[in-house]
Amino acid sequence: MKELIDIFLNYLSVERGLSNNTIISYRNDLNCYTDFLKSQQIDVLSKVAKLDITNFMFSQKDKGLSANSIARRLAAIRAFHRFLVRENLLKADPSNLIDSPRLWKKIPETLSLVEVDTLLSEPNVRDKQGLRDRAILEALYATGMRVSEAVNLKVENLSLDIGFLRCIGKGNKERIVPLGRKAIISIQRYMEVSRPVMLKGRESDVLFLNRLGKKISRQSVWKIIKKYTKSSRIKKLVKPHTLRHSFATHMLERGADLRSVQEMLGHADISTTQIYTHINKERLKSIHKAYHPRP
Repeated sequence: MKELIDIFLNYLSVERGLSNNTIISYRNDLNCYTDFLKSQQIDVLSKVAKLDITNFMFSQKDKGLSANSIARRLAAIRAFHRFLVRENLLKADPSNLIDSPRLWKKIPETLSLVEVDTLLSEPNVRDKQGLRDRAILEALYATGMRVSEAVNLKVENLSLDIGFLRCIGKGNKERIVPLGRKAIISIQRYMEVSRPVMLKGRESDVLFLNRLGKKISRQSVWKIIKKYTKSSRIKKLVKPHTLRHSFATHMLERGADLRSVQEMLGHADISTTQIYTHINKERLKSIHKAYHPRP
C-alpha cells in the first residue's frame, strides 16, 4: 500500500504541481487510512469495501477529529482510489457514493425503555381516537417503520394471525417485518372498535384513518407524537423518527444482530444501520464514566 501511495503522491507533485505542504497533508491522511486498514487485517487495497472506509471515518470521529478534518481525509481517500482505478491498478472504487461527514445529520435522541412505555401508555384507549393513536405508536415502535410507511399501510398488508406486516419502503421496495404481541393487540382493538366508526359505513383499504375516515397524514402523526410527548412530560425532543431510532437502538442493545436490524429497517446499505452501534457505544461510554469508580 505504501508503494501505491508513493505513486499517487508523485502524480500529484509532478503532473498536478501541488505544493509540498499539500503533498505532506495527503501523505498523512493516507497513512492514517492504511494504518487503520492494517489494524483490520486488510493488507491489500483490492480487499477494501465501502464499509471499511465508513468504519475508518467513525474511528476518526471517536478520536475527536472534527467533521471538516474527516471530510479532508475522505477527499484524499477518494482521490487516491479514483487515481488507482484510472491507472488500472484497482478494478473498483469503494469510496464512491460515501457521504461527506459535513453532510452527516445528527441522529435524534433516542428514548429509554421507560420513556417508550410512558409514551405508548399515554393515549386514552376508552375513545376511538385514543385507540387509533395507541395502535399507530405501537406499530411504529414495534417495527421501526418510517411514518410515511405507516400512513400508507393497507389492511391487506397485515397478517396479525402470524404476527407480521408487509411494508413498502423507499424505492417501492417491499419488506416483511414482525409485529410484537402488544402491537398486534392494539391494532386489532383499533380495527374492531375505532376504524368502523371512522369509516361510517364507507370502505377504505387504508389501515390508519383520520376522524373523517380518510388516510391519516404524516403531519397528523407528527401532531399525535408531539401531543403525547407533552402530556407524558418527556423532556426530550421527540420526532416521528425517534421511535424508529429507539427501535433500532433497543434491538441492538438487547442482542439483535446488525443484519436483522438492517432488514427490518429497510436500509439498502448496512453502513447506514451501523450508526446505531456507534450510538450504543457512546451510551455505554457515558454509563461507564458516570458509574465506574475510576472513570
